[in-house]
Amino acid sequence: MELLIMAYCCKTSCARKIVGVIPYLPYGKQSKMRKRGCIVSKLLAQMLCKAGLTHMITMDLHQKEVQGFFDIPVDNLRASPFLLQYITECIPDYRNAVIVARNPSTANKATSYAERLRLGIAVIHGEQKESESDMVDGRYSPPTVLSSSRTMDAGLDIMPVPAAKEKPPIYVVGDVGGRIAIMVDDMVDDVHSFVAAAEVLKERGAYKIYVLATHGLLSSDAPQLIRKTPPSTRWS
Repeated sequence: MELLIMAYCCKTSCARKIVGVIPYLPYGKQSKMRKRGCIVSKLLAQMLCKAGLTHMITMDLHQKEVQGFFDIPVDNLRASPFLLQYITECIPDYRNAVIVARNPSTANKATSYAERLRLGIAVIHGEQKESESDMVDGRYSPPTVLSSSRTMDAGLDIMPVPAAKEKPPIYVVGDVGGRIAIMVDDMVDDVHSFVAAAEVLKERGAYKIYVLATHGLLSSDAPQLIRKTPPSTRWS
């Protein structure tokens, strides 16, 4: 809100150009219509443009398509050169590492890192159960207990509620046994999925795990979960 006010103040003061430097653009995950939700990224882009910004500089957008929401030029800078430098300089024996995509949607990013470092790649498939992720941090209400069928006062039977589709278990595609696993992503927000992925990688034989991300939001109980992870899992 403060940025919008400052931009509008510059606009009303007849500034010729107003450049907004926003390293992390909020609401980046809400760039698609989901169920009865709204596209908050589009609303934020319109607000920034209406406030008077003529140019925006940001870093590692969660979705590249967000740039199309703006009516002004948007420079989406990359943090990959710095993360690649960190890997080569701060991770001993990084040649024995494998780049891991936390889910199939991040496979392109992991492939880019693997090609530059000339390393192998592994992909994690599957999802956590709700009781292990979404239900733990209290963001969602507990599921409603419904019987197989209910009877209305008029004596009409209601169709039984179909059971929710069971999520597949988490598994790794690729060899990580006896190697260093490096997970790369654009942000670390809710760390439950990262912790679950690290546990699976550990079970598959990875002796050290690194989690590298550009934006560390660490919402909810993320700091406490990170402290509880074993020393073999490092966050940067």
